[in-house]
Amino acid sequence: MFRILVVLFIVIPAIELWGLISIGSVIGGWNTVALVILTGVVGAWLAKQQGIQVIRTLQFELSRGQMPTETLLDGALVLTGGILLISPGFFSDVVGVILLLPYTRLIIRHFLKKWLWTMISTGKIQLLFRR
Repeated sequence: MFRILVVLFIVIPAIELWGLISIGSVIGGWNTVALVILTGVVGAWLAKQQGIQVIRTLQFELSRGQMPTETLLDGALVLTGGILLISPGFFSDVVGVILLLPYTRLIIRHFLKKWLWTMISTGKIQLLFRR
């Protein structure tokens, strides 16, 4: 757990800062700031559009009496992608766009489902059902 926290709070921000400085030295400081703001605005718009689409799909599946398992995973991926796009940094923006595009999200959702199924099968994640 400590290793994950070190990566989340030290390594990833250091990589993002290095990327911002590197791009800033090539295109200039103000252009870099403008690009970060632009990716944040476009990311918020794209996350809103994809989020609305996920909500519509969720409502449709629930109205038909279906379990919206894949749609809930899509919603989690869209939320994560939106957060990554709003945060400053170019590497997180690339990952955020990958999570927000429907075709790449489909591939990531497949691997996420496979990983979750493995975790449930091995007992690392336990599900409790109550009536």
